Amino acid sequence: MKRIYPAHAYGEVPREHCYWPTTEAAPPSQPARGTLTADVAVIGAGFTGLSAALHLAQDGADVIVLEAHEVGWGASGRNGGFCCLGGSAASDGVLKRMFGEEARREYRETERAAVDLATGLIDTHGLQVDRHSEGETLMAHTEAAARSFEARARDVERDWGVTPEILDKNELAANGLAGPFFGAMTTPIGFALNPMKYVLGLAGAARKAGVRIFGQSPVLRIDHGSGFTLQTPQGRVNARRLIVATNGYSSDDLPGWMAGRYLPTQSNVLVTRELSEDEIAAQGWSSHQACYDDRFFVHYFRLMPNRRMLFGMRGGLFSGPWADRRMHGNIRSHFETMFPAWSHVETPHSWHGLLSIARDLTPYVGPIDTMPGAYTAISYHGNGVAMASYAGALLADLAQDRKPTRPYPEIMRSTPKKWPLGRFRRAWFWPVYGAAWATGQ
Repeated sequence: MKRIYPAHAYGEVPREHCYWPTTEAAPPSQPARGTLTADVAVIGAGFTGLSAALHLAQDGADVIVLEAHEVGWGASGRNGGFCCLGGSAASDGVLKRMFGEEARREYRETERAAVDLATGLIDTHGLQVDRHSEGETLMAHTEAAARSFEARARDVERDWGVTPEILDKNELAANGLAGPFFGAMTTPIGFALNPMKYVLGLAGAARKAGVRIFGQSPVLRIDHGSGFTLQTPQGRVNARRLIVATNGYSSDDLPGWMAGRYLPTQSNVLVTRELSEDEIAAQGWSSHQACYDDRFFVHYFRLMPNRRMLFGMRGGLFSGPWADRRMHGNIRSHFETMFPAWSHVETPHSWHGLLSIARDLTPYVGPIDTMPGAYTAISYHGNGVAMASYAGALLADLAQDRKPTRPYPEIMRSTPKKWPLGRFRRAWFWPVYGAAWATGQ
């Protein structure tokens, strides 16, 4: 495999202290052995691949999912668990300039449809995902950010038909949101969940629908003729259609079309031990809202129902033991700065994983045009719980040569452009990240 990070980023060490597997571990699955046949082969057992497989199986297709490790091993089982609006990192202004106002609105409507689809999957299949938070809350880290809330609220009302609740600085403590913030705005769409329980729930629903899921089955080679032949260490899968659902854990040669069309970057997460009621009172943070700020290195955080605090932070373009230590030091420093009353609280769980950024900052769902009959979805920009689930449903339609019945916006149909510098494309962000660190953003 041709990947742009050192092997360390794709190994076990970055996730060995992940909290989510302690709440529900993925049962070991058998590797693919011998020669197998299916209508559709899916590479990747995360939100995208499992949603695609489930929807295909519900339509009567015979589906095989091949996973290099175990279900939810990648970003789907190690993210912050925010099922919310998002998927693109482009602003409204950028989307409008690139695609036009109609396309921008269509995309924003699709973000809401993605949250609704994830909600439907959870409810229909009775998934127990530790759901909490009434929407998502944006915390203002500057006075300027707080002043922007009125305009942001009008945009929310325009695009999604809901009215956000705005709190000023003096109202935060009474709502359990005490901290170095200047206000808060809650958009009543979305919720928080346990991502491992969600992805394992999707896998269970897919298996019940007839999907065959094979773990420890990395795809080593893809041959394309009248159909597809996927070679794994112990098996071979023949399929009429192919879905590649590997996102930040993709490689530049499986298939070669992927080369340069995604930029993996890291996101880091801490989870504390259980907090006492006295410790919660001392900090003044008792809200169970899923919260975030809009710095360059976004912070995302939430007090979970079991009284553990989750704190995540974007950033990190290097990989190795030294980089892990630096990232942990950085995120711990930010955690203590934002929640000083918890500076003594242990964070036994600290891990990181890869998300994907597209050059135009928008997700892609569509064909791999060099391989007729192959499809992919990629680059959710750190907001993949809802959007990846939705992308999988779109892929299920496309793999059946069917026009999607759900909104399939022009923005998501636009083939991703390649990043400059090829396999060295991480260097594109080094000066940007350096400047952001220097200014504390």
